[in-house]
Amino acid sequence: MTPDEPLIPCSEAVERLWEYLDRTLSAEDQARVEQHLAFCRRCCGELEFARELRAFLATAAADEIPPDVRERLQGFVRELGG
Repeated sequence: MTPDEPLIPCSEAVERLWEYLDRTLSAEDQARVEQHLAFCRRCCGELEFARELRAFLATAAADEIPPDVRERLQGFVRELGG
């Protein structure tokens, strides 16, 4: 990645947030997401939500989540994936 490359669009940054959090992106893609996050407040909010959701899911048993909330959450995650 060179400094004069354009920022990736929000759609690409949001699509890669889970991989970014899992640290499974290539070094170049990791840098591109970080560059985008340095300038985009909206995507920083998406990242914070993803972190909070991930922490919640890691600490809460899946059967403790009410079925309607689980369904909405699964729909949201599907939308993030494109």
